[in-house]
Amino acid sequence: MWRWTWARRGLGGLGWEPPKPPRRPRSSGPRPLPLSYKLLDSQDPQPPLVFLHGLFGSKTNFQSIAKALGQQTGRKVLTVDARNHGESPHSPDASYEAMSADLQALLPQLGLAPCVLIGHSMGGKTAMILALQRPELVERLISVDISPLPIMGVSSFSSYLEAMKSLQIPQELTLSQARKVADKQLCHIIKDINVRQFLLTNLVRTNGQFVWRVNVEALNQQMDKIMDFPLVQQSYSGPTLFLSGANSKYIQPSHHPEIKRLFPQAQILSVPGAGHWIHADQPQDFMARIKCFLS
Repeated sequence: MWRWTWARRGLGGLGWEPPKPPRRPRSSGPRPLPLSYKLLDSQDPQPPLVFLHGLFGSKTNFQSIAKALGQQTGRKVLTVDARNHGESPHSPDASYEAMSADLQALLPQLGLAPCVLIGHSMGGKTAMILALQRPELVERLISVDISPLPIMGVSSFSSYLEAMKSLQIPQELTLSQARKVADKQLCHIIKDINVRQFLLTNLVRTNGQFVWRVNVEALNQQMDKIMDFPLVQQSYSGPTLFLSGANSKYIQPSHHPEIKRLFPQAQILSVPGAGHWIHADQPQDFMARIKCFLS
């Protein structure tokens, strides 16, 4: 069949043109994945709070804080599983651009833009990239114990993944028994019992086998990208808060100039008595800082 169309050639008069083939999806950016999430709904018109967990985490990491802040502020609150984590799909692409693309699709779909974006560690870097790429989706930004610079010499995540890959667990065990066996095997590499217990929340039984919910292979392959931060020239001019744990080394004074370059409105505050997991170490102080920033 032929159809009439306005030709763009010459003076733009009417002309004949054969039908165009269907457009292929643009391949210029990462393909978004449908993320698993939990939404605490509300009729409040204020920008919703959106929580992004860190590496090896899941949306349940912020469950109690999300519920409390929802009650205290009246706002909608969204917690999300990043790709390769929790109940979200797996992908070989674990880049921050890909994790940002997932949120660029999800937030407008749920009618939650613009939002207050709160990201811890890996989730903080994802939040920063989203704010830099699509500032209209982010009303204000909170980065929890992470800066827009490569992580150097403060993490052992690669050794964690190697230890997780090497586990040998008999299939006849219950889940609680399997986690005890896994803990004994991991303790030779991962000395901190709190870290082991955190990692073991990812051990689940699927189709009669014990597997990791996190995509161990993809995270291991792309750990360099996760530890790094994409090179970005544009800045985000919205209100921004960087919370650092007083006992953590993830945000250094030497990072402040780059933070201010990319986020010129940034406040940088330290939380006493907190390490890298500020929301777990000092939950009341963490929520108080967020509510103060919102007001």
